[in-house]
Amino acid sequence: MKKIKKLLGVMLLCLMVVSSFTGCGKTNTSSTAGNTGGETGTVEESPKETAEGKKLVIGFSLPTLQEERWARDKEAMENYAKSKGIELLVQIADMDAQKQANQCENLISQGIDVLILAPHDASSAAAIVESARASNVPVISYDRLVMDTDLDLYISFDNVKVGEIQGKYLTEHLDKGNIVWLAGAPTDNNAKLFKQGAAKYLQPKIDSGDYKVILEQDVIDWKPDNALKIMEQALTLANNDIQGVLAPNDGTAGGCIQAMNAQGITDKVVITGQDAELAAAQRIVNGEQDMTVFKDTRKLATAALDAAITMASGGKVETNGAVTNNNKMDVPSLLLEPVAVDKDNIDEILIDSGYLKREDVYKN
Repeated sequence: MKKIKKLLGVMLLCLMVVSSFTGCGKTNTSSTAGNTGGETGTVEESPKETAEGKKLVIGFSLPTLQEERWARDKEAMENYAKSKGIELLVQIADMDAQKQANQCENLISQGIDVLILAPHDASSAAAIVESARASNVPVISYDRLVMDTDLDLYISFDNVKVGEIQGKYLTEHLDKGNIVWLAGAPTDNNAKLFKQGAAKYLQPKIDSGDYKVILEQDVIDWKPDNALKIMEQALTLANNDIQGVLAPNDGTAGGCIQAMNAQGITDKVVITGQDAELAAAQRIVNGEQDMTVFKDTRKLATAALDAAITMASGGKVETNGAVTNNNKMDVPSLLLEPVAVDKDNIDEILIDSGYLKREDVYKN
């Protein structure tokens, strides 16, 4: 009887050993900041942990989903978080600063390890940062810079260069003429940087008399409808005699183009954009919009999450000394490179990279 029990024990031990080996067949893959974070077939990693050994929980606050680019940020962030085994809590502020503040307070109360914040209002969002810091929650200012507060990190694109790309394109494709110069929402610090960059090229043309500015105005909340109304006003003032439009993003460009289409002058006007939205890409191939600026949200999202992982584990994010001043401090910064896109390189930049699908861009 003892021999039988001993034999059964040996057999059970063998089964346990075999089971432990078959359970190790899954291979984990690591991703870097240059990854898209959205590829199919990606094997999920083991859950990331903080320095204290608990699963990493990241809060992500977005200003809106009304613009395509923010929906792409959300999707890229969610895909990459899943591949990294991170719990990502997402909140959408619907362009309401107070709502964003309340949502972030809720995220902080849930015990998040890092807050990734894309502010609707760059100034009032300082209170969100201060609340997070009071709870020892590091804050990454995402795409838009939070002003007048102590920040841990700023991750965005070189936004002055974005404006320079737009201004340079307009001046290279329009020697002289009447122009409309639009800027983004005054609550968004990026809008100021875009305009600063564009002025490097536009202001000399204005000063020389080559460009006459028919109307120069901010677009409240970046809304296309507001851009449409401004453009209608400019067309009336100039009796449709307009040759160029500095539109700060693709949404405002779309509003301006709608106004110009109503007057039948779109093909005679050089107009810029930004964000490489699908509708803008379609307008470019159809000859309605001249260019956009591509800011790869896949790289931005993965860079932000990689930084959050490093910060939560007690590490230091490498920025190579780059800083951006927010009126309170020189914020350590990771600034990615924007790229100009027009009909000559749209296939290479947007389609071959997998950002947009050829059948969607050329569907008309």
